Amino acid sequence: MYHYLNKEDWIGDGKNNLFAGLVSAVAILPEVIGFSILAGVHPFTSLFASAITLLVITLTGGRPAMVSAAAGSMALVMAPLIKEHGLNYMIAATLLTGVLQLILGYLNVHKLIQYIPKTVMYGFVNALAILIFMSQVQQLPGKNMTTYLMVAATVILMFFIPRLTTAVPPALIIIILMTIVSFAFKGSLQLVGDLGDMSSMMPSLALPSVPMTLETLMIIVPPAIALTLVGLTESLLTIPIVDKMTDSPSNPKQEVKAQGLANILVGLFGGPAGCAMIGQAVINVKSGGRSRLSTFVGGVTLLIFLFILKNLMVDIPTAALIGIMMVVAYDTFDFESLKLITEKRWTELAILILTIGIIVKTHNLALGMIIGVILCVVAYKLKLKNLRFETKNGVHTIKGPLFFASRHDLTNYIEQVVLTEATTIDLSQLIILDEASTKTVTNISQQLNRPGIKVIPTASVE
Repeated sequence: MYHYLNKEDWIGDGKNNLFAGLVSAVAILPEVIGFSILAGVHPFTSLFASAITLLVITLTGGRPAMVSAAAGSMALVMAPLIKEHGLNYMIAATLLTGVLQLILGYLNVHKLIQYIPKTVMYGFVNALAILIFMSQVQQLPGKNMTTYLMVAATVILMFFIPRLTTAVPPALIIIILMTIVSFAFKGSLQLVGDLGDMSSMMPSLALPSVPMTLETLMIIVPPAIALTLVGLTESLLTIPIVDKMTDSPSNPKQEVKAQGLANILVGLFGGPAGCAMIGQAVINVKSGGRSRLSTFVGGVTLLIFLFILKNLMVDIPTAALIGIMMVVAYDTFDFESLKLITEKRWTELAILILTIGIIVKTHNLALGMIIGVILCVVAYKLKLKNLRFETKNGVHTIKGPLFFASRHDLTNYIEQVVLTEATTIDLSQLIILDEASTKTVTNISQQLNRPGIKVIPTASVE
């Protein structure tokens, strides 16, 4: 496979990827610890699971520099299962989740991403940005003025430091600086160690202690399916974001299979299932992460924190991490989506807002995406006419909107009519509405590149 042989894919700019890995490891701490406590899992177990996930994804994944760990979205799904049936059933569900994801990887589930309209993608990204910001703000009520000042100073420094130097990621400078400052305000600032019991445990490989019965299967199947859908949704939709930020290709199929392998191994170590963490992935890339070295360093750093430098880890002030993640939320928000307002595309804007509202309200990414896609199909069908095919003087003219729900009509027409004769095909009056349709037109143009067929290309992209 290409990534085992590509030095740039593995190492890249060594210094930048090293620093980025350090930053992303620290950025993982508050979310993983906070949500593990919410779910009822020991923080040490969740952090160890996150380290394993990062290392497995680094070695076998298809998207360099994408951070995956024991994400909060997965913890929310697991919490009811743990509360009702206990940790061993959570471990069994994690194992089943890994198996399901591995199977879906081989079944090319990643191809479903091309059917998601750009408007819904905007909704996904912006909803996650809002959720990241809200999760930080929710930690502030009841805190003292020292905390507020450190958060404000962190936000300012995140924007100011890059003007002075880009040699070291601003987040790493801030974490070191604010940790030193925190020693002068002992007792006034919440530290990572205050989030939960950080006592060490010795992980070991073992199967969960649950009865191997049909009843057990009926208990773990529903949450395992939910974990599979949430994990794959978040990971597959984070991949194109990292692709765009790094201007580099990825292998989503391999990433899906790698996530399955990671969750199987995590389950065998007694940990909770994980998936991509968009906020931490953004901060990794913003800090210079481009290669597998960044996530490898992130995973190793977590292990060093847990087994060697735990006293240093617990002294990091959470106020600094809150400020950093607030800026990450700002960087995550896709301001290109605001063009829907200036271009007065009110139907798409309504779908965007509704998608964001559903995800923010329910914290259910899969539900928000499904409803968003359904609304796009209905809106396009109500607002726009179907494709029209006209033939005159040997010229086949195709008119109308091309989007994920109408591509099948176009490909059928090309295969059944155009390819059977020497002709001219005019695509200039097609209106392309989504990314998948752009790829369809490109594939058709390549398919028609043969003697006797002339193609007039499309020029209309919404």
